[in-house]
Amino acid sequence: MLGIRRSPNLMINFTMDASELTAGTALGIMLLITFAISIFAIVQRNHVTGGLVLLNWVLIADSIAVIVIGTYIWFSTLQERNHYFGVWQSTTPDVRIQIQEKFQCCGYFLQNDTVEFTGFCANKTFVDTLVNATDPDQFRCVRPITAFTDPMLNNIFSSTASWQSSFAYS
Repeated sequence: MLGIRRSPNLMINFTMDASELTAGTALGIMLLITFAISIFAIVQRNHVTGGLVLLNWVLIADSIAVIVIGTYIWFSTLQERNHYFGVWQSTTPDVRIQIQEKFQCCGYFLQNDTVEFTGFCANKTFVDTLVNATDPDQFRCVRPITAFTDPMLNNIFSSTASWQSSFAYS
């Protein structure tokens, strides 16, 4: 919740919840501590290996943390549409209005599921005219929201997974 929550980025704040931000912060702190331990372990005299043993245990703990956090993020990408529908329902009307204005969409799945009737979605009559039988996602916020969140979460997961694999091959 440190830097990213304070930023005024509507979609990042919509995508990432407090637990994910806390996990990322904790992982970052763990990696910084690991870096400090590695410096300490390397500058020890040749016959002193206690620092390297400690470093190996810390790297194992880091790997476990990365696997747990990466798996959590990966699992959340499996049900993105349903997950963000819950986020959409639990967020404030002001945030829903901002998202509807940003993407020129009304409601999440349907024209009657938590549509905020203001701005682009001026009234129920206008929203009902947006229904497209050949493309049910058109003018619904589900498509632009998942189009934003999917690459973001995949990049986070891929970065986490690539960090872990870099230690597996070294």
